[in-house]
Amino acid sequence: QVQLVESGGGLVQAGGSLRLSCAASVRTFSSYVMGWFRQAPGKEREFVAAITWSGGSTYYADSVKGRFTISRDNAKNTVYLQMNSLKPEDTAVYYCGVDVSSLNLIRMFPDVYDYWGQGTQVTVSS
Repeated sequence: QVQLVESGGGLVQAGGSLRLSCAASVRTFSSYVMGWFRQAPGKEREFVAAITWSGGSTYYADSVKGRFTISRDNAKNTVYLQMNSLKPEDTAVYYCGVDVSSLNLIRMFPDVYDYWGQGTQVTVSS
């Protein structure tokens, strides 16, 4: 049974920062690509960032590039998303997902991710 638990969301003013965490209870956490996605009300879930098993490669959506940083600590089975210079359009529920079919190939489509957390709300006020 794979469980992902996100935390760190909250309410922040525009220009502020938040750090999201996703703790995974999966035996071979270090073997998989991990991704962050977000979903705003009335919109589809969209890719934010992903990281390969070793952390050697990362990929970001254009909308967050230069502001967000994804990282992972395989010893703690945790992936992080540091979000700086937040904008009101970043407001969404943020989810982490694990792609158990991929070691090094980062895929941006939510359908290929096998497990998800419950999400954490991020609200950015203007």
